[in-house]
Amino acid sequence: MLVENKTTEFKREYVDDIKKTIIAFANCDGGTLMIGVDDDGTVCGISDIDGTMQRVTNTIRDAVRPDITMFTECRDSVLDGRPVLCVTVQRGTARPYYLQGKGIRPEGVYVRQGASTVPATEAAILSMIKETSGDSYEAARSLNQQLTFCQTSALFQKRNIDFGNAQMRTLRLIGEDGTFTNLAFLLSDQCTHTVKLALFDGSRKTVFRDRMELSGSLLSQLEDAFAYIDRHNRTRSEFSGLDRIDMRDYPPEAIREALLNALVHRDYSFSSPTLISIFDDRIEFVTIGGLIRGISMEDIRLGISVLRNQNLAGVFYRLRLIEAYGTGILKINENYDGFPIKPVMEATANAFKIVLPNTNYQKTAYEKSVYSQEKHQSFGEETHYTAPARDPVKEERINTVIELCRKNGYIMRTDIQRALNISQATAILLLRELTASGLLITQGAARNLRYYLNEP
Repeated sequence: MLVENKTTEFKREYVDDIKKTIIAFANCDGGTLMIGVDDDGTVCGISDIDGTMQRVTNTIRDAVRPDITMFTECRDSVLDGRPVLCVTVQRGTARPYYLQGKGIRPEGVYVRQGASTVPATEAAILSMIKETSGDSYEAARSLNQQLTFCQTSALFQKRNIDFGNAQMRTLRLIGEDGTFTNLAFLLSDQCTHTVKLALFDGSRKTVFRDRMELSGSLLSQLEDAFAYIDRHNRTRSEFSGLDRIDMRDYPPEAIREALLNALVHRDYSFSSPTLISIFDDRIEFVTIGGLIRGISMEDIRLGISVLRNQNLAGVFYRLRLIEAYGTGILKINENYDGFPIKPVMEATANAFKIVLPNTNYQKTAYEKSVYSQEKHQSFGEETHYTAPARDPVKEERINTVIELCRKNGYIMRTDIQRALNISQATAILLLRELTASGLLITQGAARNLRYYLNEP
């Protein structure tokens, strides 16, 4: 007598639920569905073998995703002198298979448990995804297949780049099986990975001044996060003669590269958000996902880049958001050339942090200190002066200025920029400080301003 087991299922006649059994066979070890056999193994046969076969093949084609037709075979057979339809299903290579209308969720994915067909657990679904997609998060099939791309489409359109079905396949948003990948999920309006931004009062995480949490497409999060930081990136203005020099607290290019690094290199297999904390003296970018195995911090500082999310980086490259792989950290450091304070980068087993120092913070703090001393003196209070710490970089720059003045007779701002390889703003601040201290004296104005050593 015929018996149902893990790889054998009986149906007296065609019913719509046979699609669940077919999915379960494909997700497990394969099996055979016999239509025309009672649950107890008694052969009853079917009257319309051709019509039943047509209904079964239509169901397999229309209701099961990904396409499973190449792993199934329908054939008519005769058991105990009665016609029976046998549907043989092989174990599929694109598991998990699921009901089109339900998606990759327990109510849409089925497996065999003994002689029964049951919904798969979430753990079983994730295990199948990892087994068929490898360890790459972005290449695996998205659990959510009901995705929309309004935000991403708008950005592609803004940059005059097509974003249709063909482009989504080329960019790996759609996999070879025709389903959305996790990369598509990251760029969809439904993306649940977030960026949390917080503005703190002072230099500690004690008092919040403002906070924001961003969700949706990573491309939209990128734009919104940059706009938020830019609103709090204050501008300090100084004057050199009639010229006004504007200096941002943080180089915008450094912010951009740190933000791109946080989004492109994050490990999205974890659900924790990207954290961006803005203090008076610094901005911290903390990303889930440590260094790729085999890569050290020294490699990172040299510009070595091993991408965790290659396809995501490809999308950013296509949109001209990144120019070349491995240049972000170098650009961040270059933006701080000429400043005594430098970016700091730290890594643990599961996190990476970039700290951008506020280039105006020390000057602002010094001015507040001078103002405070003057205020105390105006009320007859005693003040105490503390000598500043020795700065070897600054001393070297001063010695270079002195040597140039003695060699050429005088110097101009552009001479200092070239000799010290520093920015215009840094050169102006250095020359103003040396002039205020009496080391240099000036002649001329504006672009013809010359600096001479104040020697007897």
